[in-house]
Amino acid sequence: MSTPITPVPGPDLAAQFAYLETTGRTTGKPHEIEIWFAGETDDDGDAGRLYLMAGGRDRADWVKNVRRTPRVRIRIAGRWYAGTARVIEGEAGEVRARSLVCAKYMHYDPARNTELPPGWCREALPVAIMLDPIPTG
Repeated sequence: MSTPITPVPGPDLAAQFAYLETTGRTTGKPHEIEIWFAGETDDDGDAGRLYLMAGGRDRADWVKNVRRTPRVRIRIAGRWYAGTARVIEGEAGEVRARSLVCAKYMHYDPARNTELPPGWCREALPVAIMLDPIPTG
């Protein structure tokens, strides 16, 4: 008799923090930071993509690391996920990223069709992580 395959769940998008691991651009060693995040699953409920925002914009070490080596790992609620990160400022997904992150942490209500609150929500550098497909067994 074969063992049933149990699907591995996608990330817990309600978790308060994520832990992003990048590869150091000069050392080549892993670097981990705690960071706010938001995300969405794809149409099948799989991992989808995550959004992060860098208040320090291009000055943030993790952004510099991602620009050099886009492959990252991210830990959410004790589970690791792998993916590819990229800055999305000026792209179609930028508004979605800002809206999701600001709705989660700044009490922004995108359903009211209002502008993003001033400051960090408008000025931070948005980064998307396209998560690798999650193995199912």
